[in-house]
Amino acid sequence: MLVLTRHVHQSIVIGHDVVVTVLEVRGDQVRLGITAPKDIQVHREEVFAALTAANRQAATSTAELEVLKHLSGQHRPSGEHRPSAPAPADGTSRPASPGGRPGGAATDLPQPVPPPPAQRATEPEPRS
Repeated sequence: MLVLTRHVHQSIVIGHDVVVTVLEVRGDQVRLGITAPKDIQVHREEVFAALTAANRQAATSTAELEVLKHLSGQHRPSGEHRPSAPAPADGTSRPASPGGRPGGAATDLPQPVPPPPAQRATEPEPRS
């Protein structure tokens, strides 16, 4: 463990893009300011431990996953094949998916629908 001594308004740099600054020392508490890119997660240790535990539990709870599969209609006993999707009502054919089957992706999960185009708000021209 590296141990550093810093005064208020002094910083340490981690890597090239994380800066930790001592903002205030009050009694036995130290307030830190952390500047980091948005793609780097910064958590208090106890929050990180809780997130890690929740992720482990979610990854290992297969019983709950089976219930969700059953509720979503995705659960099929082994050997039972899902029927083909009906042809579109407009008479067009569906393109082949990455899995080589027409009408869906290789996983047969519904594909996301893209959001409608954003409405652009008109702003008044700035005055000179």
